[in-house]
Amino acid sequence: MTQRSITGPICDLKFVTLLVVLSSELPFLGAGVQLQDNGYNGLLIAINPQVPENQNLISNIKEMITEASFYLFNATKRRVFFRNIKILIPATWKANNYSKIKQESYEKANVIVTDWYGAHGDDPYTLQHRGCGKEGKYIHFTPNFLLNDNLTAGYGSRGRVFVHEWAHLRWGVFDEYNNDKPFYINGQNQIKVTRCSSDITGIFVCEKGPCPQENCIISKLFKEGCTFIYNSTQNATASIMFMQSLSSVVEFCNASTHNQEAPNLQNQMCSLRSAWDVITDSSDFHHSFPMNGTELPPPPTFSLVQAGDKVVCLVLDVSSKMAEADRLLQLQQAAEFYLMQIVEIHTFVGIASFDSKGEIRAQLHQINSNDDRKLLVSYLPTTVSAKTEVSICSGLKKGFEVVEKLNGKAYGSVMILVASGDDKLLGNCLPTVFSSGSTIHCIALGSTAAPNLEELSRLTGGLKFFVPDISNSNSMIDAFSRISSGTGDIFQQRIQLESTGENVKPQHQLKNTVTVDNTVGNDTMFLVTWQTSGPPEIMLFDPDGRKYYTNNFITNLTFRTASLWIPGTAKPGHWTYTLNNTHHSLQALKVTVTSRASNSAVPPATVEAFVERDSLHFPHPVTIYANVKQGFYPILNATVTAIIEPETGDPVRLRLLDDGAGNIQMNAPRKSVGRNEEEQKWGFSRVSSGGSFSVLGVPAGPHPDVFPPCKIIDLEAVKVEEELTLSWTAPGEDFDQGQATSYEIRMSKSLQKIQDDFNNAILVNTSKRNPQQAGIREIFTFSPQISTNGPEHQPNGETPESHRIYVAIRAMDRNSLKSAISNIAQASLFIPPNSDPVPARDYLILKGVLTAMGLIGIICLIIVVTHHTLKRKKRADKKENGTKLL
Repeated sequence: MTQRSITGPICDLKFVTLLVVLSSELPFLGAGVQLQDNGYNGLLIAINPQVPENQNLISNIKEMITEASFYLFNATKRRVFFRNIKILIPATWKANNYSKIKQESYEKANVIVTDWYGAHGDDPYTLQHRGCGKEGKYIHFTPNFLLNDNLTAGYGSRGRVFVHEWAHLRWGVFDEYNNDKPFYINGQNQIKVTRCSSDITGIFVCEKGPCPQENCIISKLFKEGCTFIYNSTQNATASIMFMQSLSSVVEFCNASTHNQEAPNLQNQMCSLRSAWDVITDSSDFHHSFPMNGTELPPPPTFSLVQAGDKVVCLVLDVSSKMAEADRLLQLQQAAEFYLMQIVEIHTFVGIASFDSKGEIRAQLHQINSNDDRKLLVSYLPTTVSAKTEVSICSGLKKGFEVVEKLNGKAYGSVMILVASGDDKLLGNCLPTVFSSGSTIHCIALGSTAAPNLEELSRLTGGLKFFVPDISNSNSMIDAFSRISSGTGDIFQQRIQLESTGENVKPQHQLKNTVTVDNTVGNDTMFLVTWQTSGPPEIMLFDPDGRKYYTNNFITNLTFRTASLWIPGTAKPGHWTYTLNNTHHSLQALKVTVTSRASNSAVPPATVEAFVERDSLHFPHPVTIYANVKQGFYPILNATVTAIIEPETGDPVRLRLLDDGAGNIQMNAPRKSVGRNEEEQKWGFSRVSSGGSFSVLGVPAGPHPDVFPPCKIIDLEAVKVEEELTLSWTAPGEDFDQGQATSYEIRMSKSLQKIQDDFNNAILVNTSKRNPQQAGIREIFTFSPQISTNGPEHQPNGETPESHRIYVAIRAMDRNSLKSAISNIAQASLFIPPNSDPVPARDYLILKGVLTAMGLIGIICLIIVVTHHTLKRKKRADKKENGTKLL
């Protein structure tokens, strides 16, 4: 597989997702929390290792969840509460009265407690990367939010805030306020506050104090300094997703209290449905009923757990299957890379192997020096056995024996299982694996690997990867690079900057450039691997032109690897490498570059790659996400490429975008990171493996077109003089790939009509508007000729003189498959009294806003699967988004 950097003006990012066929449909990764008898079990709250030890933090977390439990119970009409919670204490904290972890880790937490790394503000937020009604990834609190009681004046009590965020995380509802659009003009030409419910009262305030609401408008743009102050005493009981800080607010907006006109994310993402409608439609509510009686549920119980010594065991297949397709060589190269570079210092590491039987190759050795690492490398297998039978359970049994020698149990340990053969008896040891307390990361090699191998990872919360039998694939090393300690300490972890592989002809070169940016550079390593005979001729140039040659690299001729460690902090800028194939045959040459953070006070840029579901059935699409951030700030405008490696066939390269394409749009938790001049000059490069997924039931031969264009979710409308300007992101022919054939735009003066009866709303002439390529910003201007005496029925509450207009759009492909109807955009044709004409500058500003759709954290890419049952591999990057509290 060839993986090359794509140059761009801002940065160059890549990631790899390795894919494997799964035998069963697996739940989303956040499914660790289970609802049983109305109570949530298994909620995991993790404190980042960078947070200083403070026992008040633990007590405040307990108080927050206890208050939240009772508040949630009442808000859901006696439906759900929190029963038991685990708090993961950092290993850096010295108090020792904590239980030892089993399979808990920071990376699996539902709630994380960590700083913004130098950023100001303590906004809680939820990372919601999916759509309405879909579970999010985690809730984020800063330590200051949990410790500073003064913040409750603005946010409300912590328990109430937690319920607001829990609704985002668990049920996929969205904010009902909008800081960017605090006011709007309703169907009665009245200025209204973006809120839910509309019963919440307050007064308009201008620069000099209270004022009539009309004074807050100039040319349909609201004055700076104009705001709406909510009364501290209210009678309104809704809504928690609008302002939970009001003491009267104790419930979610329902169908009777929901404000459908408000220009907020809840209406945009959930097609005008109320938060309560979305919540009650969740599986939680389908499988639970209100509790009888009047008694409150018991308060939550808490378990405090902490990681002990880091313990890892490699469990490696050495059956005859490993002799195929250079599998053993790839394993040796990747395992050496892991032991020499990835696994953290002070970790205890052992090695076991298996064919039809298991064998212990190395008991636990603690890594305290490079010599310890080299000693462990010497225990890696160098030959394969003659046996074709594979007993994965036997290998795991030996692995457990290795790790249990430290503390008598496997709790908190990690197994890295590499297997190439099938094992019909694997199910026999699943109960033992599940109860072991060990996390198992599985790497499946080739198409003959056990199809139920991923079940081991699912049961233990481990990662799973697929390595295809492709000579120039760097997937094995990418998989090992992705496996870290899971502590959440990004300052200690290795970051992969490059992963390139290419089949190079005799006397030809592999030449490329990797960027080392200012946030990394410490402990930088260049690894070169090759396929046969001796090493290639290596030349490496740093940004100042200094040269490194083959003899500067440490070479392992047995494993066919050469590595170079850059002392100190690597020079920022472009590093160029050239590999010359000096042999007489085709060579698979590969390069991997890793580094660590250069400054303990400045978080490095990172990328996280993942899929929405790792097993699904055709024709459901696969959604790929990449989260590109520095600390917790999203990084915008990154060039992101996903590389999907099927089980057979050539890799598929897809561009991931953050411009509103696809079917997900989120608020970023805070403003994006500003890049300094040097970073903009060089950009930066990252690689991350995103695991594996499968699509089952794909037809073997050609199949009819079943994929429509994706739903447009970022439609905006602005009235300028006598014209209405619409803007949106172009969908594709198939979801967000390709180019749609036509658009259908309809408008109405009735919100209900365009929502419930789109087909009979007024059709806008788009005959001269051909869709552009997916991901491109569309702008369409027309004159909305709606007569006030027209045929449209006016709903209750809207007068015939209403000048409010509602617009929606859907796209069609060449086979007349139609997308879902877009979000409903609205604009006022009403010009308030005493307002000035709209200056050209205002129009340019508005148009600029429409075309700058940037603060989207995690954007999905829909992959259309047209091959038979796939084992695919992906590579990508993207940015973080979340939901910010008022």
